[in-house]
Amino acid sequence: MHKAGFVNIVGKPNAGKSTLLNQLMGEKLAIVTQKAQTTRHRIFGIYNEEDLQIVFSDTPGVLDPKYGLQEKMMDYVKDSLQDADVFLFIVDILDRTEPFEFLVDKLNKIPVPVLILVNKIDESNQEDLEKTMELWHERIPKAEILPISALKGFNTDAILPKLKSLLPENPPYYDKDQYTDKPERFFVNEAIREKILLNYDKEVPYSVEVVTEIFNEKEGIIFIDSVIYVERDTQKGIIIGHKGDAIKKVGTEARLDLEKFFSKKIHLNLFVKVKKDWRKNDRDLKNFGYS
Repeated sequence: MHKAGFVNIVGKPNAGKSTLLNQLMGEKLAIVTQKAQTTRHRIFGIYNEEDLQIVFSDTPGVLDPKYGLQEKMMDYVKDSLQDADVFLFIVDILDRTEPFEFLVDKLNKIPVPVLILVNKIDESNQEDLEKTMELWHERIPKAEILPISALKGFNTDAILPKLKSLLPENPPYYDKDQYTDKPERFFVNEAIREKILLNYDKEVPYSVEVVTEIFNEKEGIIFIDSVIYVERDTQKGIIIGHKGDAIKKVGTEARLDLEKFFSKKIHLNLFVKVKKDWRKNDRDLKNFGYS
């Protein structure tokens, strides 16, 4: 008997969705930072056992979109609410703001199991945990609630057996040696973007898109040329930094991560170009893969 199905991970920005995906996969597929809106795309992580395949879907955090890029990100979230066998709804125990009602309403109405994961319990206390679990039991009565710490790996080992019990009998949807739906260049782009999110402040990281133009593997070395696009000339100067120090730091940190990811030497060249207001331009968004 083989089980297979789609498990979609949803929640607010910074709730811990990408951290959980990486924890469950045992592989860093999604970039993780403390900044909101780190995840822009919908990413599949394909978990395989001999008699099991789980296709995890990590999505951008739910938000009120303010411009074109955020609208595209919310489209990915809405798509993810249509096609799952099980939903993992991640809740940050430290988040005191009200939940998005459309998401709560949708999870109440869908005819598939919902598992609410109350995350970051290592940063809270027993009293707040009990209150949070009671609150979410009232909001989504059908859901099972599990307290976890995705970052520390606490209680995350209970998730896979639970999902296996909930998924239907199906043959695998993907080859058993496949672990994601994204191409290699996507992970190069994301590794670079993660380092930009970590090394720059204010609006600059959110104005950045990365495109890998060359990915050429030769005798154990991968030669990569990637372009960092920004929206303003001033942002270009900030990305490059004094005498190129800032972009050199980004390149070094990204290269080290990519060498671990691909288990090969990496030769990485970075370039910076200006594409004015690309986040608000439908044509630019489509060219960058936000369709």
